[in-house]
Amino acid sequence: MAKSKSLFFCQNCGHESPKWLGKCPSCQQWNTFVEEVVKKETAARADWREDHERKQRNKPHPLQEIESGTEIRVLTSDEELNRVLGGGIVPGSLILIGGEPGIGKSTLMLQLALSLKQLKVLYVSGEESDQQIKMRADRLQQTANDNCYIFTETNTQNIFQGIKELKPDLVIIDSIQTLHSELLDSTPGSIGQVRQCAGELMKFAKETSTPVFLVGHITKDGMLAGPKVLEHMVDTVLQFEGDRHLAYRILRTTKNRFGSTSEIGIYEMQGNGLREVSNPSEILISQKDSALSGATIGATIEGNRPLLIEIQSLVSPASYGTPQRTPTGFDQKRLNMLLAVLEKRCGFRMGQHDVFVNMAGGIRVEDPAIDLALCVSIVSSLEELPVSEKICFAAEVGLGGELRAVNRIDQRISEAEKLGFSEIYVSKFGQKAAAKKSTIQVKSFGKLTEVFSDLFG
Repeated sequence: MAKSKSLFFCQNCGHESPKWLGKCPSCQQWNTFVEEVVKKETAARADWREDHERKQRNKPHPLQEIESGTEIRVLTSDEELNRVLGGGIVPGSLILIGGEPGIGKSTLMLQLALSLKQLKVLYVSGEESDQQIKMRADRLQQTANDNCYIFTETNTQNIFQGIKELKPDLVIIDSIQTLHSELLDSTPGSIGQVRQCAGELMKFAKETSTPVFLVGHITKDGMLAGPKVLEHMVDTVLQFEGDRHLAYRILRTTKNRFGSTSEIGIYEMQGNGLREVSNPSEILISQKDSALSGATIGATIEGNRPLLIEIQSLVSPASYGTPQRTPTGFDQKRLNMLLAVLEKRCGFRMGQHDVFVNMAGGIRVEDPAIDLALCVSIVSSLEELPVSEKICFAAEVGLGGELRAVNRIDQRISEAEKLGFSEIYVSKFGQKAAAKKSTIQVKSFGKLTEVFSDLFG
């Protein structure tokens, strides 16, 4: 028997070292090296192909000789998932979906497996038993799918043996941290095991053109557990976000080799599983009995989808020497910049007040088009002057207090018109698309002070 050898791996980036290091030379992080036992003897690797099906050794080809065929995607019954993936599942792709415990990752994957009746799906679970998965499937109340197979196994060699016998069209691994390979002596979930198992699954996906979904856990910092090299290996990284105490979940793309990375899908967690939310603007705008100060509606764009979200602000006199600036779902540095513009260009004394900002619905917004709605919300709370709930805003605010044009203003106006708004405030420098006939009144201004004069007099 060959002698085992110990190596040290960085828990942050996966850098390998023969000895322990205090600081990782790759990611510059301190105290991240952990010792793992690596077995160096030759082991029989699992093969998912018959001997006569082995492909010939690949050879280099000139780019001009490669034929560019149409991209074939597998469409699911989940329109939100199709949008986030860029139009469907690409054959041979490796997709990683991560999220907090209890957020609904396993429920989403089981719903996907049960809905794809035209494909043979293998659901590999290393965390639950067959009976537990059956109980969850009964709770989802979906019609039975004879092409959905459940396999409770954590050894990759046994998994590939089952794949070789079943020959599935789609494989779901729940989760990648529970798998272990016999080629390594380290424990499941360690850096070496996660990287080894993901590498074997990636090779299987690429050589057989079978899409593979990997469910991954996240750390306390909100990052996907395991080395960063895992995110570099996969084709698509999906982040399942949301508060476990709230009903709505957001599926966000952070990496996609076959589509846009700015798309989001919104779901509602119910007793019988996850429900797609086709019109998220209605859930992001709360229903109020009367007009309240500090609440405005902003028009934003997430990928190809226009959204109307409610911005809530609370401005109160500072009780201590240093005023607080607390945004939820918005960048704090940009909030500080907008507060400086309100004080310098518009004359509002913001340095003596605490400012709390919240994006309703638990969504995080990075679109600068909500700058105007945020400024109006802050001034509305400061002066205790409510804004009509039939008015929405779509403009970026510059350092000089000017209103800058935003892209795709026609889609923002159409979304506001569809939801019954009567007025929308935009920049006068982006009026080409806003000049079309519509039932909503489009008001254009060049400066922030002009908007305040029109709203509050």
